[in-house]
Amino acid sequence: MFYEVVRGELKVIFEQENTTMKAIFSLILTAIVSVAFAQQTPAEPQKGAILILNATAHLGNGKVIENSAIGFQDGKLTLVGDARTIRIDKSAYERTIVAEGKHVYPGLIAPNTQIGLKEIDAVRSTRDNYEVGEFNPNIRSLIAYNTDSKVTPTIRSNGVMLAQIVPEGGRVTGTSSIVSLDAWNWEDAAYRADDGVHLNWPRPYKFSGFWSAKPGISKNEKYAEQVAKTRAFFEEAKAYQVGNHQEKNLKFEALKGIFDKSQTVFIHAGLSKALMDAVDFAKALDLKIVIVGGGESYMVANLLKENNIPVILAKTQRLPEHQDLDVDMPYKTPALLQKAGVLFCFSENGAWEQRTLPFQAGQAVSYGLDYEAGIQALTLNTAKILGIDKTTGSLETGKDATLILVAGDVLDMRTCKVESAFIQGKEIDLDNKQKALYRKFQAKYNE
Repeated sequence: MFYEVVRGELKVIFEQENTTMKAIFSLILTAIVSVAFAQQTPAEPQKGAILILNATAHLGNGKVIENSAIGFQDGKLTLVGDARTIRIDKSAYERTIVAEGKHVYPGLIAPNTQIGLKEIDAVRSTRDNYEVGEFNPNIRSLIAYNTDSKVTPTIRSNGVMLAQIVPEGGRVTGTSSIVSLDAWNWEDAAYRADDGVHLNWPRPYKFSGFWSAKPGISKNEKYAEQVAKTRAFFEEAKAYQVGNHQEKNLKFEALKGIFDKSQTVFIHAGLSKALMDAVDFAKALDLKIVIVGGGESYMVANLLKENNIPVILAKTQRLPEHQDLDVDMPYKTPALLQKAGVLFCFSENGAWEQRTLPFQAGQAVSYGLDYEAGIQALTLNTAKILGIDKTTGSLETGKDATLILVAGDVLDMRTCKVESAFIQGKEIDLDNKQKALYRKFQAKYNE
């Protein structure tokens, strides 16, 4: 009935020869059809053993094997070694990929993303990443994850195979999960469900530029009050875990895992003052934490190292936290953390931006970070921080066959060309809408 009413209204409008409305209606129909039929079918499980020969293998743990032999079957790595020194029974493999001159890497892992939660930033109806309210630990990003997102294939094209999807909004934003970027639905996509709770730490200072009536640095007068409120919420949640309750508090129930340390608290903070206070907060409540952002983490690197606190760094290709810092400080921070012995990994903003994740590491490598350390901070380090390193993050026998074959340097935007990709042995379709549009208009203008 609704459809008939809409048709009736449109018919009246069209009789008035409103060509603008006709055009809008056509665009809406085109968008609906495009969304409905542009889904890429997830890959089939691996059916036969595959061998990749003679590529330079970057194992993700800091080691490199030139002229490598990488074999996998049933979604697991069965062979990782030097093709020149080990005996290989090629007849045991259904398919052999000769990759001389190319590079093999573990599949990249993107932390702190909104992949599958946001489609078009400027269209509110395509965003499901933000929840109202201040304390929402019970919000689960996983059940909102859209496996049919057109954004996901564009990210896979640059080597990202796994991602942590994180809700936003409020002080405690909710619970994140880690997903495989090739699945029919969110249940199939779940690689590690509900890995941790995310907390936006209050900012002790405010920074404003020329656009403000009072440019410069100003103290957040409510900082102590905001920290006290946050701490009181977590203390109350911890007290709730003792004993049985006839009436369940869903917010406190959702925090059970952080107190038995089966889940991590991801504290989003950048300034050194906030980082020190966050460490004190975690020690007082005996929480396992990870710093997300960490713009000034190099200033408190020793504190982070002493307390074994990892850092998910904000994107390196950005301006520093405030104008008093060196303009290239974000580029140098990874090398400083590496030197201090702090476990860290790279991240990018948002959803579609994740396609540039490997280039964040490339920026840091050009400012002093060791190349293989850069690869490790996209793979094994990330897996360790997210608690999935026993099954993925490096090319080691027994782990998932999640890897990429690249013609060129994955950290260099000029030569990064991912030719093949596998998630748990499944060969991934690397085509996407952007490539399809390129082919379409290339054909048009080459006529």
